[in-house]
Amino acid sequence: MRDTGITRIEARPGQQAYGLGLGVLLLDDVYPGFPGDVRNASGYPFPIQYEVVAGVDIKKLVLDDNKIMRLPPFIRAAQKLEKFGCRAIVAECGYLAYFQREVAASVKVPVFMSSLLQVPLAQQAVGSNQVVGILMANSKYLTDHHLESVGVKIGSNYVIGGAMDDLSCKEFDHLWTEGLRTSPPAADYARAESEFLAVSVEFYRQHANMGALVLECTGFPPFARALQRAIGIPIFSWGTLLDYAYSVVAHREYYGHV
Repeated sequence: MRDTGITRIEARPGQQAYGLGLGVLLLDDVYPGFPGDVRNASGYPFPIQYEVVAGVDIKKLVLDDNKIMRLPPFIRAAQKLEKFGCRAIVAECGYLAYFQREVAASVKVPVFMSSLLQVPLAQQAVGSNQVVGILMANSKYLTDHHLESVGVKIGSNYVIGGAMDDLSCKEFDHLWTEGLRTSPPAADYARAESEFLAVSVEFYRQHANMGALVLECTGFPPFARALQRAIGIPIFSWGTLLDYAYSVVAHREYYGHV
């Protein structure tokens, strides 16, 4: 079958490729991702185009005190993906919420820099009598600027946890944490899932009025379904954000009957 609404093709100014989906800003780091991780293109049912943000790895993004100096290569990479023909720009790490406004202003396609963009939506969905859990990789590196940049009102109905706080997820450390990475970086799925579920379920149990959970890290979605089976509340992740991002730039047709 083909889309019968496409009857003619015509070049767009400067656009080099067509039929693309999401452009992903990828950190300049070497580690694998399970299907469901943004770094693994095989887990998504739409086209993925990667662009490595040269010179910016996890450590520089998360730990640098002067983060704004890391902005220019993200803008260059986003503009390159836009020129190539990507319909929307997404990013690899939830901490890139820090640059949401600046990168969005630098291109003409929609930009989704962090899964934390879903926090305000989750807050509206559950109402003010419940809280939204924000599960970070490392909670201590989350700042007010990260939250404000994606529209979260500081002090509103959210609570914050960190899956990797206190070395709770060793398999994740084996992939992402400098000094604790294996050589080469590697992780066992069953152990990673078990460790992640243990800290995530405990975070949920600490907050009896948690109505939804937002997963910050791009490495968490492979385990989101198992977590949802365990706690039974709505879960927002990079997976839900990417699905949404693609749906708004490539709206599906509806087939049925009346």
